Amino acid sequence: MSTFIADIKIPDSKLAVEAAELLREHGDDLLWNHSNRVFLFGAMKGNLNQIKYDPELLYISSLFHDIGLTPAFRSEDKRFEVDGANAVRDFLTSRGVSEEFIRLAWDAVALHSTIGIVEYKEAEVALMNFGVGYDVVGKSFELISTEAREQVVKHFPRDNFKHGILHAFLDGFKHKPETTYGTINADVCEMLLPGFKRPNFCHSVLHSPWHE
Repeated sequence: MSTFIADIKIPDSKLAVEAAELLREHGDDLLWNHSNRVFLFGAMKGNLNQIKYDPELLYISSLFHDIGLTPAFRSEDKRFEVDGANAVRDFLTSRGVSEEFIRLAWDAVALHSTIGIVEYKEAEVALMNFGVGYDVVGKSFELISTEAREQVVKHFPRDNFKHGILHAFLDGFKHKPETTYGTINADVCEMLLPGFKRPNFCHSVLHSPWHE
């Protein structure tokens, strides 16, 4: 039987179910609930604005968007967003999905925290970013009704999410803090990683090896 939450159908294709099983296997309740909320809020935004999008693509991308934080998928030297994007690409490639579907899923995951750019990408990419921003920082909070929000949180609880997600971020890249340079993730390291000193772009320019 199909599951609807706040009038949004949770995709239940074989591909979607396998993606959900993968996150369940390698993620925890925090990432599971967050990723599902991201999908639901992104889908709501799409429906409210009458944006044409592929629910399966949005759902799978949402499930993978933070999987690069997990031990099974985190690398030693890449941004966690790229680790997640590579994971969704491998998952979809192994199942014979179209190159266009894979490209959009890769972009959605890799760019989900690249504020100021991702909003202008294709529908699924931009909608997933909306879902992330809505769930993490409450961006455009009043766009979605209180009733709809409560239905989503009833099924996928927040459970001290504000603090939990910051520590989940840190656990995912504290071994490679250099990958946070120029991103919002550096804020997490600056707040929670002892001894971390945020690199400064202006310092890098002024102290480059060029002689003028």
